[in-house]
Amino acid sequence: TASPIIINGDMAVSQRTTSFAAVGDGVYTLDRYETHKNTDGAVTVTQEGLTSGNAYLDGFKTALKCDVTTADGTLAGTQRFFIQQIVEAQNLRSLKYGTANAEKLTLAFWVKATKTGTHIVRLYQYDDDRSVSLSYTVNTTNTWEKKVLSVPADTSGVIDDNNGQGLQIAWAVGAGASFQSGTLATAWAGNTSANDFVGQVNGLDNTNNNFHLTGIQLEVGEFSSTTIPAFQHESFGDNLAR
Repeated sequence: TASPIIINGDMAVSQRTTSFAAVGDGVYTLDRYETHKNTDGAVTVTQEGLTSGNAYLDGFKTALKCDVTTADGTLAGTQRFFIQQIVEAQNLRSLKYGTANAEKLTLAFWVKATKTGTHIVRLYQYDDDRSVSLSYTVNTTNTWEKKVLSVPADTSGVIDDNNGQGLQIAWAVGAGASFQSGTLATAWAGNTSANDFVGQVNGLDNTNNNFHLTGIQLEVGEFSSTTIPAFQHESFGDNLAR
């Protein structure tokens, strides 16, 4: 079986430590997951053990948790907080980006958030400075929900075949007006910051707020919630080696 595109999608590996209090910008927390922080608030990121809930029942024992410890009720224009994974360029050959045969993708993950409403995941392609943003809804507060999102094919943007940064996948927790003043970029195009996170709720506005992720998978092809392949659980050793 081919290795999954996403590394450590079940949040099982956290080699540095399991808690990152008042996490800074550009900090690698759980393995492969980096913060982007520019806010007046504070967030603690932890590797969370799961013992109940829908994600646990689906086979996940760990998650990445963002706990707001200092609120930022009004995000200034360029302020934002997101959790990202960057996929190495040469691991994305199967996407065939920049060709007429470019593949559609499906991004699936389990999410639990205190703040209901619209949330945004942005995919950013480094080599040609292109992006697309996907909207999803958190329906019920503090409840694990599985999201399955369609990613359009990019026949124009080329991902270089090297060990550089290929694709960023960023889950927003909050974003200021500079990233919300345009129209959500639902098709691949040259990146425009104003179109990145349009509609994103402010998940940083209360110290009661938490945001949790696990079970992340990026599949080549177009799938629904009923047809998407099962999450590819790896041995801890294989996960760690990757």
